[in-house]
Parts: sequence; structure tokens; C-alpha cells
Amino acid sequence: MSSNDFITLFFLVAAVLIFFQLRSVLGRRTGNEKPPRDLYTPRDAAPAEAADAGKVVTLPRRDATTEDEDRFAAIDAFAAPGTPLNESLRALNKADPAFSPKEFLNGARMAYEMIVMAYADGDRKTLKNLLSREVYDGFDAAIGEREARGEKVKSTFVGIDKAEITHAETKGSEAQITVRIASQLISATYDKADVLIEGDAENVAEVNDVWTFARDTRSRDPNWKLVATESEHE
Repeated sequence: MSSNDFITLFFLVAAVLIFFQLRSVLGRRTGNEKPPRDLYTPRDAAPAEAADAGKVVTLPRRDATTEDEDRFAAIDAFAAPGTPLNESLRALNKADPAFSPKEFLNGARMAYEMIVMAYADGDRKTLKNLLSREVYDGFDAAIGEREARGEKVKSTFVGIDKAEITHAETKGSEAQITVRIASQLISATYDKADVLIEGDAENVAEVNDVWTFARDTRSRDPNWKLVATESEHE
């Protein structure tokens, strides 16, 4: 063995011995070790927390009845307390705490205009997103018959005079709300020869409808769909 090899072997043995010595010292736990300090916690944080430990104040919890009455205040503005409609709306709100009669009516007004105009224009895509399958099938069939005859509808939506909730109920997880809507519309139907066959192209007609909307209160989808329609004739 050369002198260089002997020196290399000597340092290797020395390194191994040093490693085991360090391991025997550093790897030993005495039970008196301090936990590592959180470098992101200020030095004064621990004493402050200890000082405040006895100063915790428990805030009074809101009474469940008070919370319910706060939520029901908006419902009472739409239907007198104690009436069947008020009780139905309250039950709906319990099933869906996010429900608001005011917001619902605002959405129903927009949906009404969109559906009326989409039907006149034969816009099946829009209708499909706003109607239940059964109602959509009825609208789709009527549009198909109109197209087969070569007829066209020209409509102008003037506005809604009044929209009010007349009935509400919750069946299982499904909520249904019926709305009476009085609107003004200019509508005229022309045949394939562009001859007026129904309606009036200039005068505004008053339309009274009773529509029922529904949604699953367990669904994350907040949108309501039209599930029934009825026209009121004076």
C-alpha cells in the first residue's frame, strides 16, 4: 500500500469515528429541549396572549326567533302576517334562506319579457334555458307549427304594469311560486304572403298571465324555471 493510500484510509476511518461521536451527542434527547420558536411570531406575542387569557368576553348569541323575524320582515312587506301566502313564503325562506320576494319578482319580470320575446322570435335556445322540459316542449311545438305554415310574429314589448305573487308552496325540496303579471304588448302575426292574420301592428294590447316558476332548493343553481302558464281573459 502506498503512503497516499494509507493517508486516505486514515482520514476515512477518522471521519467515521467523528460521525458516530456527533450522532451519539446530537441525537440524544434529554427531555429538557425547548420547542422551536416561530420566526413569524413577534417576541412579545406570547406574553400578551397569556395576559389576555383571562379577559375573554363571550358575546351574547342572537336569539333564533329574532333572526327569523329579521329575515321574515321582507316577506311581511309582500304578504300580511298570518295569511296563507305569508306562511307559505316563510316556509320557502326556511328551506332557502337566500330567498327574497323582492329579488324573485325582479327576476320574474325579466324572465317574463325574455320568454315572451323569445317565443315571438322563435328563439328556442333562450326558451330552453328558462322553461321546464314540459313547457318547453309545448312552446317548441307551437313554434314548429307556426314555421310550417310560414307565419311570422312581430312583437314589441311595451312593459309590465303589475307583477304580484299570488301563491307559493314547497313540495319536498321543490319550491313553486305563482305570479300574476299584467303587461302591455304590441303583437301581430303575418302569413307567408305577409298579410296580417292576427293581432295589431300598431295598438298596444293588455295581456294578463298567471305563470308558475319552480326550482329545487337543494340545487346550487339559483335560477327558477317556468313550469306552468295560464292566460286570464277579462
